[in-house]
Amino acid sequence: MSSGKLMLVAAVALIDGAGRVLLADRPAGKSMAGLWEFPGGKIHDGETPEQALARELDEELGITVALEDLAPFTFVSHAYPDFHLLMPLFVCRVWRGEPQPQEGQRLVWVRKDQLTAYPMPPADVPVAALLAAWL
Repeated sequence: MSSGKLMLVAAVALIDGAGRVLLADRPAGKSMAGLWEFPGGKIHDGETPEQALARELDEELGITVALEDLAPFTFVSHAYPDFHLLMPLFVCRVWRGEPQPQEGQRLVWVRKDQLTAYPMPPADVPVAALLAAWL
């Protein structure tokens, strides 16, 4: 059981025309560095999850998404030692621009049959399997 506070994070599975999903690695210096995750980030006070994602995708990947193109997929509720993560995961197939790393992270487009082969934070593992089964 986590002893810390609730952390609200929004994430998205960007799906390209070939059905591949974009993953980003956590850069050195961040917790869980080297693990692969769905793009996204913390939801700030006053933001909806969709607004947080639009902001994060612009900051992290240099792309623009319309809020109506973010479709809810599932959510994660996971206890880490220092906090409890609540993370809605959206899917998105439409955006403007080409995802480019803006924060030193590596990016990879992954086929559904390879999605679970990438080491991920514990909260993302079941979500990756669910997404792979859905695609």
